[in-house]
Amino acid sequence: MKKQTEVVVVGSGPGGASVARQLARAGKKVILLERGRDHRRAPYYGTPLGALIYSDRFSFLFTKEGLNIIRPLMVGGATSMYCGSAARPPAWLKEKYHIDLGQYVEETIAEIGIAPLPPEQRGVASTRIAEAALDLGYNWEPLLKFMRPKRLDCGAKCMYGCRCGAKWNAGEWVDDAVAAGCELITQARVDELIIERDQIGGVRGTLRGQAFEIESKIVVLAAGGIGTPMILQHAGFFEAGHGMTMDTTAMVYGAGKDKGIGDEPPMTWAYADDEIGYMLSTLIDPRLLYPIITALKGPQYPFTWHRWGRTLGVMIKIKDDISGGITFEGEISKPMSARDQFRLNHAAIVARKILIRAGADPETIFLTPLRGTHPSGTVRVCEMLDANLQTHTKNLFVCDASVFPEALDRPTVLTILGFGKRLAEHLLKNVLG
Repeated sequence: MKKQTEVVVVGSGPGGASVARQLARAGKKVILLERGRDHRRAPYYGTPLGALIYSDRFSFLFTKEGLNIIRPLMVGGATSMYCGSAARPPAWLKEKYHIDLGQYVEETIAEIGIAPLPPEQRGVASTRIAEAALDLGYNWEPLLKFMRPKRLDCGAKCMYGCRCGAKWNAGEWVDDAVAAGCELITQARVDELIIERDQIGGVRGTLRGQAFEIESKIVVLAAGGIGTPMILQHAGFFEAGHGMTMDTTAMVYGAGKDKGIGDEPPMTWAYADDEIGYMLSTLIDPRLLYPIITALKGPQYPFTWHRWGRTLGVMIKIKDDISGGITFEGEISKPMSARDQFRLNHAAIVARKILIRAGADPETIFLTPLRGTHPSGTVRVCEMLDANLQTHTKNLFVCDASVFPEALDRPTVLTILGFGKRLAEHLLKNVLG
């Protein structure tokens, strides 16, 4: 297959969807390539089986150090299996790197209707955790959510994919892009960038086993913190994937006498310690995932499964240092620095105090194994990219979590959408004309 277009966007997560949508609505010829399928209308979508089907390596993707990474490969990207949480970009992005996403983020908040859930939908047990934290002097606040309160009859508790539409999904913006004239091609894997005289000329890859080539003036890589650096490495960008962040995450669990948070919307309350470098929120693994995750800690821990319904959970997300990286074969390494270990232990001590205050039995409290929730910082802005997200190859841009210059240690989707809107505006004003 051979095609020609003005813009090729690789990846349909929040970065790719936002760029493709805005360019298509401006009348530009856009082809959006997605490695996975569109599973949103499949009967298994939003089920444990579905999560295995559309996650990379059937959800068993691990770093060399043992961090589990859930990486959905489908239309909508990571927003297909996220907690629907939002946070404005950290202040240091503007102060330190002079990248101001403010107007784009506020526009997105208003457009989607991003806001904390009403008090009655934040969960009784989750609110009890937040109140316990407030009693101890920690300023927990309701977290911004990509959730529609009127559709919360399902509880919006599913982390396998949202069947009821309570959570916003980047696939919705893909649909908008297609309605505006964008061509969506699924099951298309990009293997090669066409570069001539330091200028992008298109992409090559395989489509359902058959070779394809698309010529284009502009290419935007939005294949995620893992996929994007691998594509760049194959094209000779040797620095891509050298060093990364992960917002390394763990849960602290403790069981009480009352009902736990398992049937409540995830991450309705949160707290950030920006001085030490971590975030806390209310969260627990889904019922069927709980014994699998806890088994990674030790053979005795799955036997706590019977108290899942009474379990309170506090998620820890640390601002991890840049380290490790990704090889061209996709092998991932993300070691913890001494500072990362300090952040984790500090957060775990605070979480334990909060859980005890919220009614958890101290004898039941434990820390889960680490996991990598936000593979990012692999093609860092102001280091590998200029301020407009362009590589040293003309008209080759990047727009996903890989552009983060350092760990966000907070929900990433809103920041990525801000980057996407900003990039689309730049392309329309300064490149496409």
